[in-house]
Amino acid sequence: MTSTRTITIGDTVVQVSGEGAPLVFLHGFTTTAEFWREQVEAFSVRHQMIRINLPGHGRSPSPEDRAYTIEAFVEDVHRVYRELAIDSAALVGLSMGGTVAQTFALTYPERVRALVLVGATPHGLGADVNVDNVLKAIEHLGVVAASQKVIERSFGFDASPALVDFAKNEVAQTPAFVARQAIASLNASDSRARLGEIHVPTLVVVGEEDIITPPDESQALAEGIPDSLLAIISRAGHFPMLERPERFNPLLSDFLLRQGVLTPSVNTATSVQDNV
Repeated sequence: MTSTRTITIGDTVVQVSGEGAPLVFLHGFTTTAEFWREQVEAFSVRHQMIRINLPGHGRSPSPEDRAYTIEAFVEDVHRVYRELAIDSAALVGLSMGGTVAQTFALTYPERVRALVLVGATPHGLGADVNVDNVLKAIEHLGVVAASQKVIERSFGFDASPALVDFAKNEVAQTPAFVARQAIASLNASDSRARLGEIHVPTLVVVGEEDIITPPDESQALAEGIPDSLLAIISRAGHFPMLERPERFNPLLSDFLLRQGVLTPSVNTATSVQDNV
């Protein structure tokens, strides 16, 4: 089993596995770096897999005297790059992490060798999870129950109860004041007018059964980013990397290999076309 070391950089707890060319992974709203657990063995064999717990999420601290916005998270990611001496890396973002990744690529384009957006949108989230709905749920149910209700709708039909329970336990770690700021910032974020400025190879991935960020949102991303590919993973919801790692991992490997980010030793048995 691959060993993982944990580093605290500013307000982020970073999990680093393996050595070699860096791959940076960002999680989504109220989720954690553990949502990339199914990628650790596959991608840290010859590469440095860096999973960032954004401030206020997972094991990261949540000081009340800072911002929990997309722009603030971008600067947290940039600090991780500086502290770990990363000149550039493939950047993989899930959901809100996909919004952070888009903004990072627009703000620090020289730092991104390739971009992967999973269950992401160019503007907020899908209609099912808008800021008003989330804030009302936090007010009436509390942040833990509100976040767990979103999780219950996030998986595809075939997801096991154990996997859903894992996800519900992870999202329970985010405080209410962090969730309120983050969802408001995410809702306000809009990259549609600037997608054409993203000039790195981009892979857009979405689960066929995703109702949180429906496939048409990923289609909009792929149409707006000049050098991009769209892959739709069947029998998966909002977390295809957890639900279908046997499809997601070869898909990601194949894309990164084509961009010269991965070495040929990483399994690339499944192509992008095989998953669409």
